[in-house]
Amino acid sequence: MIIHTDLLGEWGAIRLTAEKGRVIFTEGEEAHFYYQIESGEVRMVNTGANGKEFIQGIFGSGESFGEPPLFTGGEYPAAAVADSDSVIWRLPKPTFIRLLKENPDIHFAFTSLLAKRLRLKTILSREMTCSEPAVLIRGVLKRYTVPELLHGRLRVTLTRQQIADMTGLRVETVIRTIRTMYRKGDLLVNKGKVYV
Repeated sequence: MIIHTDLLGEWGAIRLTAEKGRVIFTEGEEAHFYYQIESGEVRMVNTGANGKEFIQGIFGSGESFGEPPLFTGGEYPAAAVADSDSVIWRLPKPTFIRLLKENPDIHFAFTSLLAKRLRLKTILSREMTCSEPAVLIRGVLKRYTVPELLHGRLRVTLTRQQIADMTGLRVETVIRTIRTMYRKGDLLVNKGKVYV
């Protein structure tokens, strides 16, 4: 968690509940708030003209989302949608900027977080130029794990559909590729869960 919820409350953040499927903000909307998830899950997504979604990222408890335009100005580059019933803190942009200026440790934590996300996006972009589905899928899988170990490997938190939406592959291709990766020993599958 970047900003403790007590501190968010002290600075006037509002605690919102968002039921599954609720749009928190839309692509192209002017960025006016900092958002941090207390519980639940939110996906950042672009929707093509054909209605197909491309997931930019999935964020869970303790994580923030949608920050870049708060620093650069302008609009949100993707929509944010609650993937489950969620509790989200919302802090106005001017207050958020003041909070960062008055708390250098939190400001540095944000700088580190944004640099890490940029690095991961760069790696994923590089991998997406590859036509090998296994390379694309491996790159996405490494980003979304939890410390639930099976034979020294971390559990992946994504569904096959989410992997498809993040890579631009068809879900059938994802399923087939994961099966092939499992046979080669590149990952483990146990009771439908994937481990890398």
